[in-house]
Amino acid sequence: MLKTLTFSTLFPNSVQPIHGIFVANRLSHLLSTGRVSTRVIAPVPFFPSPNPRYGSYALYAAVPKVEDWSDVPVLHPRYPAVPKVGMTCAPGLLYLGARPAVAAMLNDGFDFDLIDAHYFYPDGIAAVLLGLTFGKPVVITARGTDISQIANYRLQRRMILWAASRAVGLITVCQALKDRLVELGVSDHRINVLRNGVDLELFRPHPAREALRARYGLSGPVVLSVGHLIPRKGHDLVVDAVAEIPGVTLLIAGEGPELERLRSQSAARGISDRVRFLGRIPPIRLAEVYSASDVLVLASSREGWANVLLEARACGTPVIASSVWGTPEVVTEPEAGALVHERTGTAFADALRRLFLAPPSREATRAYAERFGWEATTKGQLELFETIARRQVCP
Repeated sequence: MLKTLTFSTLFPNSVQPIHGIFVANRLSHLLSTGRVSTRVIAPVPFFPSPNPRYGSYALYAAVPKVEDWSDVPVLHPRYPAVPKVGMTCAPGLLYLGARPAVAAMLNDGFDFDLIDAHYFYPDGIAAVLLGLTFGKPVVITARGTDISQIANYRLQRRMILWAASRAVGLITVCQALKDRLVELGVSDHRINVLRNGVDLELFRPHPAREALRARYGLSGPVVLSVGHLIPRKGHDLVVDAVAEIPGVTLLIAGEGPELERLRSQSAARGISDRVRFLGRIPPIRLAEVYSASDVLVLASSREGWANVLLEARACGTPVIASSVWGTPEVVTEPEAGALVHERTGTAFADALRRLFLAPPSREATRAYAERFGWEATTKGQLELFETIARRQVCP
């Protein structure tokens, strides 16, 4: 059986159960084949106190050092996150924090075949350093802002290219990220595009949609916006769009530093009574919210391969999304929804009006989503990982 070390700062834990859930989802489907076993090292920044007065920083201190995820051991070694200079130092500090955990894992008898690292910076660079230290091949998956944004900085770009040249395998979750890596100088033939999939069992149309809407107190057109409440997700543009269309209810699912600003914006636009902030909600409830909504709007300025677009459509809900990075690869036909090429509230409002006038059937939207299961990605991972293991390639 193939043995892997899954390495990423983006992985769920008992304190942050949906943090990096996309990494866990891909791993879950890989493990379901029965051909792979893994251990997870998911470092978290060091913080000295779990006292709630420290806000989100206190969550780091509350994360246990060892826990299980779906019967898989997960280690959470600490590494220092240095303010101001942290972005430059992060790969080295992450490596130093994780190295003892990797050594202990090997000493305990889990002699893995390769390191499966997620997110290029700083995780991928740290993983390559670990690979060099312990003589293990490394596969790095690029997922979004690691390449679309961080690679725009000169020093970080040099470290990304250094890691790419030493990794045995490279994966991107969409063609757009592969194209960007090629622009940066990585050979095309070294990069595998293995997109994220969607859990078609968890995310599916609700069998009693009208009763569900009644339970949530919803009537009339319902727009949903999902994601961290941060500027690049564009929730403010969705608020502006809904303000232009009378009678539309907006649901915003997520938490983050933009909450109060979005509340204030809703009040200023006179639609506080039509905007509901749902906070962070677990996947099983999120599936209900997708089903109860008429359309998901994703107004992001950057996305690799947005899982929310897949999840909404799997529940029969069409999407309207800004045409950025990998999103045009996800929304290709009217049954899926529509793309917006100008990121303004008015442009999204216009797209919403068009969709409300001629919505696709929810059955057609679900059928479109069924093309995006995990089978092809899992098969591609297995082929890549097993090829590397057979060759016993080391850095």
